[in-house]
Amino acid sequence: MYKPPFTLTSKILSLVADISEAVGRLTVLSEREQDFKLRRVNRIRTIQGSLAIEGNTLSTDQITAILDGKRVIAPLREVKEAHNALAVYERLADWQPSSNNDLLAAHRELMLGLVEDAGMYRQGGVGVMSGDKVVHMAPQGDRVPKLMADLLAWLESNDDHPLIASCVFHYEFEFIHPFSDGNGRMGRLWQSLLLSKWNISFVNIPVESLIHQHQGEYYQAINQSTIKSDSAPFIEFMLVMILDAINSFDALSDELDGDSPQVTPQVSPQVKNLVQYLNGDMGRDELQKALGLSDRKSFRERYIKPALENGIIEMTKPDKPNSRLQKYRLTSVGKNLKD
Repeated sequence: MYKPPFTLTSKILSLVADISEAVGRLTVLSEREQDFKLRRVNRIRTIQGSLAIEGNTLSTDQITAILDGKRVIAPLREVKEAHNALAVYERLADWQPSSNNDLLAAHRELMLGLVEDAGMYRQGGVGVMSGDKVVHMAPQGDRVPKLMADLLAWLESNDDHPLIASCVFHYEFEFIHPFSDGNGRMGRLWQSLLLSKWNISFVNIPVESLIHQHQGEYYQAINQSTIKSDSAPFIEFMLVMILDAINSFDALSDELDGDSPQVTPQVSPQVKNLVQYLNGDMGRDELQKALGLSDRKSFRERYIKPALENGIIEMTKPDKPNSRLQKYRLTSVGKNLKD
């Protein structure tokens, strides 16, 4: 029986304990959820985050419009990606994590109309690129069915904590890269499925949104795990994201319940000031000038970074965070804060 290599570090064990304690609060929240509104907000955040990591530029407002059946002026492929993702996450409870047929069916629905081999394992070779550089060469296509069979068999029989097992699967899945396209989306989807089987509240926790805000660290954790032949760095990273997502869920639930002000404690005076001056799509230089600031590093660390991490603003080019053409705009959360 194949067993993926990973080490249980003290940080991993500590994070598992912290998350397990926080999940107790989640159960209470799920029972009193403002049900539809809270699920809807987090589902939109989840899908926008997961798609944005792969270069989709749709905002949360646009995905909300698609969910409502409204017409959105955007690239047809990106709209199709959103439609597919909305349908797939709606069916999350229907699939069994260790089922090969369910995995292929989910990929078929997620990538329908986007790739010719939707729902089929790739047959050729594939490399993961970072710019013009190949950062990972996945196993040859003829090995994929056996590698995936071994991984799914381990998933069905392992007795590791679900938090750890879901992270290990996510990393191993990305290492194998079993499909010609859609591997990142599928890996994150399947981890959400695994977590939801452990605790149903995870259906509504926007872990993907947190990963999007830290996608550089996400890829770095994958690379570190590959170099070490040990998925511990990736497990540690994902557990931090899961814990942060639970805390975010908790805060949003309080906001929707009217138990706390709309501006959460994490929103600093600098971020509030940024929100007031941000109108439409604005570049960094334009924003700094409007705010009367000259220190680029301070502006990035005290204004831009926390606003992104709190989901108050978003990039117009999320797939190219360092682009000279990068601009920022308010999310629906940011617009509410401004109002």
